[in-house]
Amino acid sequence: MSTLSPVPDPPVRFRDLLGSEWIKVRSLRSTWWTIALTVLFVIGSSAVASLTDEGAGAGPGAPDFRPFDAYPAAGYWTLVLVAGCGGALTVVSEYGSGLIRTTTVAVPARGSVVLAKAGVAAALWTAVGTLVSTGSFLVSQAVLDGRGAAVPVTHPGVLRALVASALLAPVCALAGLGLGVLLRHAAATMVTAVFTLLMLPTMFSESARWSADVHHAMVPAAWKRLVQNWEADPGSLGHTATVPGSWIVYALWPLTAVALAVIVVRRRDV
Repeated sequence: MSTLSPVPDPPVRFRDLLGSEWIKVRSLRSTWWTIALTVLFVIGSSAVASLTDEGAGAGPGAPDFRPFDAYPAAGYWTLVLVAGCGGALTVVSEYGSGLIRTTTVAVPARGSVVLAKAGVAAALWTAVGTLVSTGSFLVSQAVLDGRGAAVPVTHPGVLRALVASALLAPVCALAGLGLGVLLRHAAATMVTAVFTLLMLPTMFSESARWSADVHHAMVPAAWKRLVQNWEADPGSLGHTATVPGSWIVYALWPLTAVALAVIVVRRRDV
């Protein structure tokens, strides 16, 4: 009498991991409420900034792009905070509930789990960032159009500012995800994310070269430079950032955060 050998389970495919992570994200109502409120706040801040800009449309000649009407710092610092914490929560929530043990038992390839989380976080927050950035520009230009100060998307500097503002959210979300893997504790991760993304850049100025270099390596400073539509004055006493350097900062932060997260999660116990 022959015995049937057990049929091994099929290997988990990466797209299955992506689907699993997406289910985890969309099943949390708090995620969607948080995103909705953030989108409304950031776009609303653009409307308020445009409405209260008394200098818009006052000068003669063709209007210039006013980046901090379309992309006010107050609104986008809020986006930095929410995206960074949102990216961190995709990891620390599982560590806090103990679900991470079930995940690693089902998928021993921990690096693939982190990459799947990063892929879902990047896609979600890129969509949110694109919605916020486009909405901010359209709302601000609708307000400024009544004063003859609106500019089209083809105006110099507009497209760069739009893309940089759209990518700000996924850059911060992936940085927060990396911190979540490294620290694994919700409170510590949130505090560290707020300090690293928002508070640390304010400690450095552009008056000295070494301080300017540190400042320019921060995500908020890179975003601020990318939305500006002026060229640095060669005779300035300050050390200003460059546009290519700011794009490099945008690329290095998420890549470094995810790479460190993959390395760490492979080398330690859950």
